[in-house]
Amino acid sequence: MKVSVSVSLLLLCFVCRVKAVTIESCPLATGNLLRTEVEKTLTLTCITDEGIDPSNQNELQWFRNGARVNLAEENRWSLSSLCVQPVTKEDNGVVFICQLKGDASVNSSIEFDVQYPPDLNDTKEVFVEETSDVVLSCDVRANPPVTVAWKKDGEVLDLTSGSYKTTNNGITAQLSITKAKRDVHQGTYICEVNSSVYGIMGRTFNVTVEDKVLRFPVGPTIAGVVVVLCTIVFALISRRNKIIKCIKPN
Repeated sequence: MKVSVSVSLLLLCFVCRVKAVTIESCPLATGNLLRTEVEKTLTLTCITDEGIDPSNQNELQWFRNGARVNLAEENRWSLSSLCVQPVTKEDNGVVFICQLKGDASVNSSIEFDVQYPPDLNDTKEVFVEETSDVVLSCDVRANPPVTVAWKKDGEVLDLTSGSYKTTNNGITAQLSITKAKRDVHQGTYICEVNSSVYGIMGRTFNVTVEDKVLRFPVGPTIAGVVVVLCTIVFALISRRNKIIKCIKPN
């Protein structure tokens, strides 16, 4: 019985000497993941736990993705707070770490999960000449990721035609039209995205196919005109000299 009590007391003393820091957030995080939206304000508070001797002022440090955050002198000791305002798209995936300056192994971290919709709410007028190529692009960067569908004149676009090609890298979705024809490609196109959080939204493109304008190569044309003019001038000068010689008195 005495041995059991001694072991328990020994374990209790060991636990009391364990150092730790904790990050509290507003709004509350789930584990070490803090979900929020753009334009919101977040507050992070780093607290030294009771396991650290309260009589010893423990200096705290903050890091944002590995870069140290500058703190005011009064915001370094035992309790330290950060305010992120406003939250932006670039804050998505950012990791904040709070640690003891004297012992970096004593730390706590929190990661931002910033949700935002794609920027699509506008209409674009597109003009393309017959038989020319055109690319329609829309920004689909979002969190969570969205699905993309292309429509023409209110109907889901038939992409089996060889004149259409789509790409989507998660940031930009594109619809390429090869050798545009007025009777086939002119119309209203919509880049429609579906978000599990923000619903359905889209960007509209009014595509007008114009008559092809014949163009001549300016450089070679000018060069040709100059050569012709020079030839004419030299011919006239030569002809003038011959005439002068003919009428010159003996």
